[in-house]
Amino acid sequence: MRALALGLCLGLGFGHSSIAQEVSQGTGAVLRGLEKVNGQIFDIELANGASHATDRLTITLKECRYPTENPSGEAYAYLTITETDATTPVFQGWMVASSPALNALEHPRYDVWVLRCKTE
Repeated sequence: MRALALGLCLGLGFGHSSIAQEVSQGTGAVLRGLEKVNGQIFDIELANGASHATDRLTITLKECRYPTENPSGEAYAYLTITETDATTPVFQGWMVASSPALNALEHPRYDVWVLRCKTE
């Protein structure tokens, strides 16, 4: 259900020229994570197609998009997050920077969210 709502939010307006917004693809993304057990915050910069391994998670960025008119605004990134030694992702889909709870990683130990796209 959340995936459907996220899809509608991301796609809303693309079919209507009066409210359509041109979107560009960034070269990567800046993510922020929280390790809930010890409260440690970490930032990750990923290029499109790259992965980053933490103690227990591997985060892979497929792509990051942003409004062409506002590169520092409304970034959204397609992420796949898997736990070490697991084959099934704990998260796979689009995360929206301005609404991280819309489609969030649900993990007992970690939170990960998108800060912005990299444009260079």
